[in-house]
Amino acid sequence: MTAALSPAAEAARANRALAAAGQTDIIWGHVSVRDPEGRGVWMKAGSWGLDEITEDRVLLVSPKGEVLAGEGRVQFEYPIHTEIIAAREDVGCVVHSHAPAVVAFASLGVPLRAISHEGVLFTEPEIPRFTQTGGLIRTPELGAAVAKTLGTRNACILAQHGLITVGKDAATAVMLAVLLDRACRLHLMAASAGGPTLYSDHDEVLFKREDVWSPVQVAGGYQYLVRQLD
Repeated sequence: MTAALSPAAEAARANRALAAAGQTDIIWGHVSVRDPEGRGVWMKAGSWGLDEITEDRVLLVSPKGEVLAGEGRVQFEYPIHTEIIAAREDVGCVVHSHAPAVVAFASLGVPLRAISHEGVLFTEPEIPRFTQTGGLIRTPELGAAVAKTLGTRNACILAQHGLITVGKDAATAVMLAVLLDRACRLHLMAASAGGPTLYSDHDEVLFKREDVWSPVQVAGGYQYLVRQLD
C-alpha cells in the first residue's frame, strides 16, 4: 500500500502535475491543498513556477495570509484559496491557472457548449463567470466574491484572467483544470470554423457526465500526469 502524502507533498505534486498538463505560466498560477487541521491551505510559494515546486517550496498559509510553516513569499492571490476552502467544506484542493484557451474563450461572451466529453463537466448549467474584476484577487473580500460566484460548482471562469477548479482532492481539481482547458480549446476551434452547430443536449450531458467521468477515469488521468514527473 502506498503511504499517504503529507499535505505539503500533495500540494507540490499537484502543482507539478498541472505543469505536466501544459498549464505552466512562468511563475504564475497555483494549486492549494486544505490543511487537515483547519489552519489554512498548503500552497506554493511565490516566485516559483508550477514545474519547480518541491515540498520545501510549499507554505502553510493562514486565512489572514500569514506563513505558518515553510519559507518563502505568500502568493498575492492566496485569498482565492483560503476563501473557497472556508466556504466549501467539500473542497480539499483549489486550482487557479491562466490557461490561454480559457481566457480566449471567455472573451467571446458566449455559452460553453458540450461539443466533447470534456464539455459535459461544465455545462447544464452553464459554467459560472466572475466579472467583478479582471485584476488580481488580492483581498479576502474579492476572494469571498469569487467563492460566491463559484457557489457549489466544480469550476468557474475569471473573465480577463483565468480559471478556478475545485475538488475533493488534488486529482479531481487538477483534472478539472485540464479538462476545462481542453473544452474551451475545442470550442474555440469549432468557432473558428463557423460553429459549433452540434453539441450534447441536456439529457446527453447528464448521461455522459456519469458515464464518461467516473472517479476511476479522473484518478487515472491524474496518475498519468504524475507518472510524467518520474
